[in-house]
Amino acid sequence: MPPRHARAVAHLRAADPVLRDWIDHEGPCRFRVHAEGSHFDHIARSIVFQQLSTAAATTIYKRFVERFGGTAPTPRQLLRAPEQTLREVGLSGRKVEYLRDLATQALSPRSPIHRIHEMPDDEVLTHLTALRGIGVWTTQMVLMFRLGRLDILPTADLVIQKGVKILYGLRSMPTPERLERIGKPWAPYRTIACWYIWRVVDQSDEW
Repeated sequence: MPPRHARAVAHLRAADPVLRDWIDHEGPCRFRVHAEGSHFDHIARSIVFQQLSTAAATTIYKRFVERFGGTAPTPRQLLRAPEQTLREVGLSGRKVEYLRDLATQALSPRSPIHRIHEMPDDEVLTHLTALRGIGVWTTQMVLMFRLGRLDILPTADLVIQKGVKILYGLRSMPTPERLERIGKPWAPYRTIACWYIWRVVDQSDEW
């Protein structure tokens, strides 16, 4: 594991005995930041993945990229693509609108999209959620998997809620407020805790 992952795992094991046992079962952390491509590429991918299962979203995104020769489109390429072409890969009309709006924003060299790596978490949240179709969850995914921020807890993420329910033996899905309380000891490494909790659902027969 990279040194910062090792520090995160050591903290989580000491802070939460339930999570410690799961970490010991699951093994080393394999969390990875997607550093390839541009911020635009990654935000566009996050829009495609909204409100879909990982399998469905992966299939649609693969088709989407294939329509542009196998690489993620530039903002200009996306804007030039006919709407029907984008709809044929499985994107909803609303997502096509969101992607076009994002591409228009990205064409401006002054757009904050190009500088999110320089911003603290709250500023990234402010700038991205001001764009159409980009909410808190999408921004949190960008913070985690594009920018590598280690203390993000997406309390509205259904899979995180399900994983906590299973791991902690809860009778019902935790509310965002309860999830915040459960996850408080994980700080400042809540992103890494979430990576392990996603693995709970991956391996559960209940999902």
